Amino acid sequence: MSVYDELTSVQRCLDDLYRSVGRLEQQIGSGGLDIRRVRTDADHLRESVALLREAASVHASPRRPDLVTISDAPYDNTLWTDSDDEGLGARDRHAP
Repeated sequence: MSVYDELTSVQRCLDDLYRSVGRLEQQIGSGGLDIRRVRTDADHLRESVALLREAASVHASPRRPDLVTISDAPYDNTLWTDSDDEGLGARDRHAP
């Protein structure tokens, strides 16, 4: 199964759990500490799965940088007339 399928399966199970907790709250009452802890844990699980789904969607489709085509034609030499040769100094001067 893919990550997306697994996350969908987990989400369905959590939805079932959430409904079951709701039915328990109706039968037992929502005032008890135990049922409030179960409800809070179910809420935390839903939030965690939502965060995991976001993280999985980011990692699933990494964006490739756009490709740039570089021509094989030689550069125009006039582009370099005002620059010095790197590390060699100016053309009309000599190194010490």
